Amino acid sequence: MAYTLDTKVGDILKDTGAVKILEKYAPGVSKNPMIGLAKGMTLKSLLAMPQAKDAGITEEMVKKVLTEINALKK
Repeated sequence: MAYTLDTKVGDILKDTGAVKILEKYAPGVSKNPMIGLAKGMTLKSLLAMPQAKDAGITEEMVKKVLTEINALKK
């Protein structure tokens, strides 16, 4: 199953291949203590948070990472 903006963060973090790609773009993100708060949230809901905007995270960036993660599954 392909990951989308409706995928929960926790589901992505269970996939070791996906975590490697996430770490490439955002080093330390999977080990950040705050990530636990986001595990039940979808990527779309995370993008809507002011903190994501403040960090410069855009929907285009997330879609690029998802494309790379989904390519692993082929």
